[in-house]
Amino acid sequence: MPNTSGDRLVDQLEQSKDRYGRGEAERVEKSLDALVRRRFADAESLIRFHEALLFLRAFPQGPGVVDRTERILNGFYQRVADLRARGADMSPFDVYEVLGIAGTSMEDTLNFDAARWLVRHIPQSVEIVWDDYDEDRAMAATWPRFVPLVEEDGDVEANIPWRRWLDAARGRESELEWLIGRFEQLPCSPREKVEIYGSLRLPVRWRIENLPLSRTRNRWPARSFYYHSEPLITRSQVSLERELAQPAPVLKKVSLAEGRRVIDKIQEVMLVRYRELYGTTLGDPRSVVRADVGRGVVIYLWGVPPERRLPLRAYLAGFTLKNGVPINYIEAIGLCEWIEIGFNTFYTFRGGETAWIYAQVLRCLNQHMGARCISVYPYQIGDGNEEAIESGAFWFYRKLGFRPGRADLLRLCEREEQRIATKPGYKTPARTLRQMAKAHVFYELPGTERGAWDRFSTRNLGLLVNRLMAREFGGDSVRMRRATAEQVSRALGVSISAWTSVEKQAFENWALVLSLIADLSRWTAQEKADVVRIIRAKAEQDEMRYLRLTQRHARLRRGLLRLGS
Repeated sequence: MPNTSGDRLVDQLEQSKDRYGRGEAERVEKSLDALVRRRFADAESLIRFHEALLFLRAFPQGPGVVDRTERILNGFYQRVADLRARGADMSPFDVYEVLGIAGTSMEDTLNFDAARWLVRHIPQSVEIVWDDYDEDRAMAATWPRFVPLVEEDGDVEANIPWRRWLDAARGRESELEWLIGRFEQLPCSPREKVEIYGSLRLPVRWRIENLPLSRTRNRWPARSFYYHSEPLITRSQVSLERELAQPAPVLKKVSLAEGRRVIDKIQEVMLVRYRELYGTTLGDPRSVVRADVGRGVVIYLWGVPPERRLPLRAYLAGFTLKNGVPINYIEAIGLCEWIEIGFNTFYTFRGGETAWIYAQVLRCLNQHMGARCISVYPYQIGDGNEEAIESGAFWFYRKLGFRPGRADLLRLCEREEQRIATKPGYKTPARTLRQMAKAHVFYELPGTERGAWDRFSTRNLGLLVNRLMAREFGGDSVRMRRATAEQVSRALGVSISAWTSVEKQAFENWALVLSLIADLSRWTAQEKADVVRIIRAKAEQDEMRYLRLTQRHARLRRGLLRLGS
C-alpha cells in the first residue's frame, strides 16, 4: 500500500507515548492496526515507527498494545529487507541512536571478551572485515604464537598473504572462530589475552538479521505486565528523599543458570548499541541479584570475578527491564560510604518515568552496597559529552537534589536557578552547562558527613603512588610492589605466604596505598586486624562484604580521605 498517510499515523503513534488514560489503549490499537498494513517509503519513517513500537512495548496501555507491538516487531526485519530491495537509502540505520534494528548489520573493533561472546553465540553471523584492514605489524607480532613458521614471511617479506596463512591453519573453522580459540589457549592471564588480541585492532561484522539479540526483539517474557492507565510519572513528581526513605527493596540472589542468562542478556543489549562497559563484558553470573520494584520494573545487579576486580574500589554493574524490555544500564563503583554512579537510559525510553526508575536503582544500590554518599561522574552531566549538554542532564540531577562538589560551581548553579525563577522562558546556555559539568555532583543521605568526598578521587591516590615510585624506586613498579608489600606486612604483623594468588594481588595493591599512611604501624591491633580482613575480603566471592567492611573502619577512611583529597 502506498505511504500516503504513513507519516501522519506514525505521528499519532509517537504522540501516544504521552497519552495514558480511558480509551487510550483502544486508540493505540487502531493506530497499530492501520500501520501494520503500511509500506514505508523511507528509512527515517520506518525507524520512527520502530522506536515508537519499542516504547509502547515497554510502557503499554493494555494487553492489546503488547500483542500488536510484539507481532509487528517479530516480523520487522522483513520491512527492512523490503526497503533495501527497493533501493532506499539505508544510511539512517547506521545512526548511533538507532543501531541494532533487525535486518541490519554492525561493524566494530571489539575487545577479546566481546568478540569471543559473539563467536560462541552467533558463529554463523559474525566475520572478520578484511576490507581496508592493513595491520601487518600487529599480525607479524602476534600470529607466530599459533601459526607455525609464519615468521618466514612476517619478519622479512613484504605483501604477506595473511589470509592464505590463516586459511591453511584454520581447517574447517571460520576465521574468527579459529583465532578466538587460539587466544583462549594462550598460556597467559585473561588480562594479557585481552591486551594481545586488542593489539590486532581486528574489525568484526555481525549480521543482526532477525536474531533475538537485535534491539527489535531483545526482550524477556514478563512474569506479569504492568499496564499504564494513567499518565507516566514525571521528574517533578519524584522525591529522592521520599523514595530513599522507603523500606529497602528485597534483593534476591538468583540461580547460577539465571545469572548466566542475565550476563548473556546484557552482552546482547550492549553489543547492538556499540557500547562496552567493564562490568557488562566481565560480569560474574555467580553474583547476580534481582529486585522487583513495581510498575513492571525489574533491576538486576552483579559484580565481576575476584581476579578482574579494581584494585581499591568495589564494582557493580546492572540493567533494568521494564515489562521485560531492557531500558538502561547501570554502573556503581564504591569505597567506604561513597559510590560513583553511571545511569544510562537508552534513547528510545528517555521519556519513560526515568526519574522514578533512577530512584529505584538508587534504592537497590544503597541496599546492596550500603552507600550513603552518591556522586555522579562529570561525563554523565556533560563534561566532554555534548549529548548530555543538549539534554540538560545537569538539571535532571540538580532537580532531584544533587549539588555540585565545587563551591564555585554551586554558586554558579544557584545563580542560574535564580535566573530561571525570575526570567520566564530563560534557558541555561550550553557554555554554562559545560562549565557546571566540570565536577562531580553529590547527594548525601541524612546523617552523612556533607562534603567529605567532594575532592576525593582514587586517581589522586594512584598519582601519589606513581610519584613515589618515580622518586624512590626509579620508576620500577616491580621493586616498589615488593618493597611496599614487605613494609606493610611488617607494620600489620601479617604473613601472606599462605594466601591465594588473588589475595596476594589484593594485598600488593592495598600495600601501595597503606605505605603512604605515616602512622600505620601505630594503629591498634584491632585496626590492623580489621584492615587485613578488608584486604582478604577483596578476593572473596561477594565483593559487597569487602565494601561494607571498609565502611566500618574509621581510621582507614580518614587516611584515604586525607591522601585522596
